[in-house]
Amino acid sequence: MEDFKKIVLAYSGGLDTSIMITWLKENYKGCEVIAVTGDVGQGESELEGLEEKALKTGASKLYVLDLKEEIVNDYIVPTIKAGAKYENLYLLGTPFSRPLIAQKLVEIAKKENAYAICHGCTGKGNDQVRFELGIKNFAPDMPVIVPWRNWAIKSREDEIDYAEKHNIPLKISRETNYSKDKNLWHLSHEGLDLENPKNEPNYDKILEMSVTPQNAPDKVTELTLDFEKGIPVAINGKKMSVLDIILELNKVGGENGIGILDMVENRLVGMKSRGVYETPGGTIIDKAHSWLETICLDKDTMHYKAQISAKFGELLYEAKWFTPLREALSAFVDKTQETVTGSVKVKLYKGNLINGGMQSRYSLYSQKTASFGEDNDFDQEDAKGFINLYGLPTRIKAKMKGE
Repeated sequence: MEDFKKIVLAYSGGLDTSIMITWLKENYKGCEVIAVTGDVGQGESELEGLEEKALKTGASKLYVLDLKEEIVNDYIVPTIKAGAKYENLYLLGTPFSRPLIAQKLVEIAKKENAYAICHGCTGKGNDQVRFELGIKNFAPDMPVIVPWRNWAIKSREDEIDYAEKHNIPLKISRETNYSKDKNLWHLSHEGLDLENPKNEPNYDKILEMSVTPQNAPDKVTELTLDFEKGIPVAINGKKMSVLDIILELNKVGGENGIGILDMVENRLVGMKSRGVYETPGGTIIDKAHSWLETICLDKDTMHYKAQISAKFGELLYEAKWFTPLREALSAFVDKTQETVTGSVKVKLYKGNLINGGMQSRYSLYSQKTASFGEDNDFDQEDAKGFINLYGLPTRIKAKMKGE
C-alpha cells in the first residue's frame, strides 16, 4: 500500500463504508481517515448515529454536508426540463448525487490537505465510474483508493463477517442485506432475491417510500401542478420550492402507489442488472411535464427534443455530466422550455397517473382548428392539393415500376 497519511472517505454508513474506515486503518498504517457524508435527502434515519459510528471505528472526524438544495437545483431541475430517462424508464435517481458528492469530496480533500480519496463502490457497478470521473473533473491527479478492487473480501456476506469480527454495528442483517441507495428523488433496491429476474419482488417487504397499488386507497386523489419554463413551481396553487414540491409529491405519490419500477437495465460496465426503484414524486413531475409540453412545443421541436432527452439521460447515467455535450444539450433544453408554462391537473389512483386536463397561455392547441365543426381558417379543399404534392414521390415511384 502507498504511504497515504490522510485519506478522505465517501461515507454513507452503509455496509461497504461501515467497514471501510477500519480496513483503511489496518492497511494504510498510521493514516488519518476523514469521513464525508452528503445529505442528499436520504432521511434522518439514515443519518442518525453516523458521527458516533464513524469516530468509534477510527475516523478522525465526519463532515455531514447538506446538499439537498444543490442536488435539486443543479442536477434534478435540468433533468426534469430535459425529460431525461435512461432506457426510457429509469428516472436517474442514483446518478444525480454522484457527481455532486465527488465535487464535495475534492473540496474537503483540498481543505484537509488529504493525500487520497476513497469510495466504497464495487467493480461491477456504475457508481465507481461516476465518482471517479467527478473526482477527475475537479482534481485530475488525485489518487483514488477503491478497496473492492484489491481487498480479500469477495461478497456482502464477507463484509458482514468482517463487521462482526471487528464489532462494527450494522443496520442490516443477512436476511435484509439488499443494496440500497436513497435520496430525496428515489430509493433503489438490488441484490438477494432480486438478482434473479424470474422472482417477483416482495414489495410488502422492501418498499419504503410507497405502498403497492393494491394497498393504495380506493379513491382518486387530484392535484394541480404548475410549471414555469419547465420547472415545477406550485401544487394546487401554492407556491413552493422545487425541493418542497418533490417532498410533498413523494408523500402523496407514495400513498397512492405511484412510481414503482421493476427494471432490468444495461449497466455502463457491460452487464445487465435488475433493480426495483421507488420514485413517486419524480414520476408525477415527469409525466405532468411531458403532458404540458404536448400543447406548448411545436412538432419539430418536440420530436427533436425526444432524441435530446434520450441522449441527456444516457450522459447522466454514464458519468458524463461534466462534459461539453451535456452542457450544450442543457442550453438546447433551456431554449425549448421558454414557453413550457402552465397548469396540469393530475389524478392518482392505485398506481395510475391520469391526465385531468392542462392549460397554458403559450398553448399551440387551437380548439377551433382541431374541431370537427366549421372553421374559417381551414379549407378542407386544401387537403387535396396537399396530398397530391405530399404523395408525389409515391406516384412517381409507382409509375416507374409500371403500377
